[in-house]
Amino acid sequence: MSIILKRSLRTSWLLKQVCYSSSSKSGDASTAAAAKTIPKNLLEDKQTAVLQKENGVIFDKRPFKIHLDKDKTYSWCLCGKSKSQPICDGTHKNEFLKIKQRPIRFKVEKTGEYWLCNCKQTTHRPFCDGTHKQPDIQAAVK
Repeated sequence: MSIILKRSLRTSWLLKQVCYSSSSKSGDASTAAAAKTIPKNLLEDKQTAVLQKENGVIFDKRPFKIHLDKDKTYSWCLCGKSKSQPICDGTHKNEFLKIKQRPIRFKVEKTGEYWLCNCKQTTHRPFCDGTHKQPDIQAAVK
């Protein structure tokens, strides 16, 4: 395997480890390791996140840090057209825009600060997985 391919694979892996939930404030090693995992959408099996294969338009090249409450249901904008990013405002319902994507409904396990994807290209909808750091996404947004 060439050195360039090894670097590419390692870089791809590192990108996915960068964005995570920061709901724990403690500095010990066990909570730091737990915080580096991408949060789980508790409604993942009940919603259309995996059924919608298309990604929305890139809204921003950085994730959005937001405070989310446990037991509250949120709608993350997948189309990238919402004026209240990263939360859906219903813009996709405008029949003249002909938007195919629908919002991703989600809940979190515990109250805290979370990083939501704003590039709309994440594979762990709605949470940021570092995809925004890819050169093509960085170049797409000025």
